[in-house]
Amino acid sequence: EVQLQASGGGLVQPGGSLRLSCAASGFAVDDYGIGWFRQAPGKEREGVSFINVGRKFYADAVKGRFTISRDNAKNTVYLQMNSLKPEDTAVYYCARAPRLPFSLWRAQSYYTYWSQGTQVTVSS
Repeated sequence: EVQLQASGGGLVQPGGSLRLSCAASGFAVDDYGIGWFRQAPGKEREGVSFINVGRKFYADAVKGRFTISRDNAKNTVYLQMNSLKPEDTAVYYCARAPRLPFSLWRAQSYYTYWSQGTQVTVSS
């Protein structure tokens, strides 16, 4: 059974850091693309980052602050979030897709399995 479990969210002050984890079971993360998405209150869910074979993609809003990585031995994908801002406050999800080109990684219709959300709150 394919499952994704997101964890690592919490309350952090502006400028702080968090590392989210997406633990996968039922498949190997290096055989698929894994994306991170977020949904802020009153807003649509949006793509944050995507890792696909050896390539990594980021939304402009997080480029230079967030880093996506993968540990094949632990079958886990991470999202290291630094220099957090209040506008990063959202529920974060990870999801599985086929290997996607840059032009499609934000298209949520390609993601067939989703984790539960993990809340990230950036506030002083």
